[in-house]
Amino acid sequence: MSSNNQSSVSEFLLLGLSRQPQQQQLLFLLFLILYLATVLGNLLIILAICTDSRLHTPMYFFLSNLSFVDVCFSSTIVPKVLAIHILRNQAISFSGCLTQLYFLCVFAEMDNFLLAVMAYDRFVAICHPLHYTVKMTHHFCALLVLGSWVLATLHALLHTLLMAQLSFCGDNIIPHFFCDVTPLLKLSCSDTHLNELMILSEGTMIMVTPFVCILISYLHITCAVLRVSSIGQRWKAFSTCGSHLAVVCLFYGTIISLYFNPSSSHSAGRDMAAAMMYTVVTPMLNPFIYSLRNRDMKGALRKVLTMNLHLPINVRK
Repeated sequence: MSSNNQSSVSEFLLLGLSRQPQQQQLLFLLFLILYLATVLGNLLIILAICTDSRLHTPMYFFLSNLSFVDVCFSSTIVPKVLAIHILRNQAISFSGCLTQLYFLCVFAEMDNFLLAVMAYDRFVAICHPLHYTVKMTHHFCALLVLGSWVLATLHALLHTLLMAQLSFCGDNIIPHFFCDVTPLLKLSCSDTHLNELMILSEGTMIMVTPFVCILISYLHITCAVLRVSSIGQRWKAFSTCGSHLAVVCLFYGTIISLYFNPSSSHSAGRDMAAAMMYTVVTPMLNPFIYSLRNRDMKGALRKVLTMNLHLPINVRK
């Protein structure tokens, strides 16, 4: 009986985004550029927040955590994609596939929770400005982030352990560029009803709850802003939330279309396009979205870049 839980497949083959050599070269270059932009952009955000005392506020504390998670999120997937192209080896071990799945779940949920926490921060700042410093203390902000890590880790452990219990005794080709839940369930020769039930119950709850919190926060924010008589003050209040709303729409739009549909309705091409959006494109866009319309952030980034440019000159002197 115990052998039923053991997988006879020792490795999987990741087909990637395309089998055409010319398209593969273009996609390799695209992934490399997007990954470098993701790492550089998000690390600059973290460095700017750490070095500028004006940005030592709850909003930027959460943003620095989001940038760190985005770097880790992309690093879970993109280096393997690049290695497959360079080494011409599409294989990934069974344990390596489950490890990638685990970290994918952790960082995806951390993105989810941090977006909700940032929405709550904006809600308190706009709807209860006089109580902001009392409510959003350093201790409370740290607890929010720590709680997010704990919940994300438990969620990832649940789905990874459930996946480890499945048998993979036939086809080992994954028509994807990373080990994701949906293609793995399709390859399994075991009964996957429990996995799908947990995705549609626990997975839906842990994804939808933060999303509902975001909607409620912005409903209160909208009502509070509309009560302001000055058009200039209204625009200023909405502009502080615009960047966050753009990231929320981009992230949740692709997640919902990818995971919260029956497995029979999925197609490999659509799944890979949606997965590329939230695993590669969104983490790359976040630094640009949050910095382009933010004077404080642009000033801090300018200071960091200026400091780095002058450093080699001072060393030579």
